[in-house]
Amino acid sequence: MMVWFETILVVLTLLSGLVWLLDRLFFAKRRAAAAGALEEAKDPLLVDYAKSFFPILALVLGLRSFVAEPFRIPSSSMMPTLLIGDFILVNKFAYGLRWPITNQKFLAIGEPQRGDVVVFRPPHHPREDWIKRVIGLPGDTIGYHDHKVSINGRVLPYRVDGVYTGVGQGIGETGDTLLTEDLPGRPHPVLEREFSVAEGDWTVPPGHYFVMGDNRGNSEDSRFWGFLPESNLRGKAMLVWMNFDTSADHWVDGSRIGHRIP
Repeated sequence: MMVWFETILVVLTLLSGLVWLLDRLFFAKRRAAAAGALEEAKDPLLVDYAKSFFPILALVLGLRSFVAEPFRIPSSSMMPTLLIGDFILVNKFAYGLRWPITNQKFLAIGEPQRGDVVVFRPPHHPREDWIKRVIGLPGDTIGYHDHKVSINGRVLPYRVDGVYTGVGQGIGETGDTLLTEDLPGRPHPVLEREFSVAEGDWTVPPGHYFVMGDNRGNSEDSRFWGFLPESNLRGKAMLVWMNFDTSADHWVDGSRIGHRIP
């Protein structure tokens, strides 16, 4: 849906700008001459709309493409860090500036760091936007065995924080074990279930990343579909600006507003 919205926004911006430009170059002077000195020439309705909407559309497109873009969390794969119904802001320049629609990078700025929560288009669903956490960088060997992640042979430390209680659409995660995973420099909460899924070892190739959801028992991530190409990155998740979940006791959870994403 986000891809379609972006495409429509780009098309409307280009069309309105083109109408405005063509009118200014070719038609406005003719209308003024035809109207004469005593009467102000009126713009056609289409031109009037183009002049009104083009600056707004161009501003929105510029902000969404190169500064920050809002996204909605539709699934439980990043619980407990991100809840179903969270609306987040994504930094669009953290990993370089990219053209809208094509997602082609034209200005390199930075690269993902281990622990970053990133929005991307998965290789097997290129028209969808997904969100996961970067666990493995190019050249790393990642292992996942018995609920534990290892990086280059070192098993990450874990602290058990209790049993998780879900709310709203995330109530199905109630009973999962709540842990703190001590990713170097980026400790963060994760959920685990009694059974392990998709165990194995993976070596990350150049230009790719290994991503996982914080909800380890309910996340379709690199353990299943492989590595994330750098070219598929969309941006870095920054903070939650709203939570709206009609299944919860309170549809809007004000405590989530301004929540920074660890």
